[in-house]
Amino acid sequence: MDKNNSITITTRDRALLAWENSMELVRSFENFGKEISDNDRAAKAFRKFAEEEAQHAAEFLEILHSYEKN
Repeated sequence: MDKNNSITITTRDRALLAWENSMELVRSFENFGKEISDNDRAAKAFRKFAEEEAQHAAEFLEILHSYEKN
């Protein structure tokens, strides 16, 4: 591969993608938890997963902020 045409993906790039994906999962899991009415266990699981994924997103956001300070 020609190095002049290569793309370097940085740790910041990966953290940004992970944060975006986590935020999308939070939204999806929250919606699933609200939409499910026939299975309380599944609804609770999705709400729990939304909370856990929000913690992941917050950690990725902290990592991204550390890059902005540099």
